[in-house]
Amino acid sequence: MMSENQTKAGNTPVEAFLAAIEPEAKREEARQLDALFRKVTGFEPVMWGSSMVGYGRYHYRYESGREGSSLATGFSPRKAQHSIYIMPGYAEFGDILDRLGKHKKGQACLNVKRLADIDMDVLGELIAAGLKDLDAQWTVHPA
Repeated sequence: MMSENQTKAGNTPVEAFLAAIEPEAKREEARQLDALFRKVTGFEPVMWGSSMVGYGRYHYRYESGREGSSLATGFSPRKAQHSIYIMPGYAEFGDILDRLGKHKKGQACLNVKRLADIDMDVLGELIAAGLKDLDAQWTVHPA
């Protein structure tokens, strides 16, 4: 059973999206995140929906028969905080998260108010660990 995901890969140029982020400080942090994700993943970014910058993609199929495609990892520079997506979750990464710095865990994302509050090297480690974990379940492909 293939159902439609609400968030799909799109054609909006990532640079155009990043250039439009306000205020300037949030825009510069989004560019820092983009550079880190590109370096760690080796993937070119693709916009997912109107505000998610994704790196890589995977196709999933659950035991229930539901299946679809999603971004492998990425971020969204939201107004109050950056949402960072490590799929499928954070259950295995407590030791890394303990070293990350100030953050909050959401249901499907990690929320960070300012990049100055976290260790970017540790975030890179988390991104790499998340991709490795995801690829062990479902094969990750460039987007």
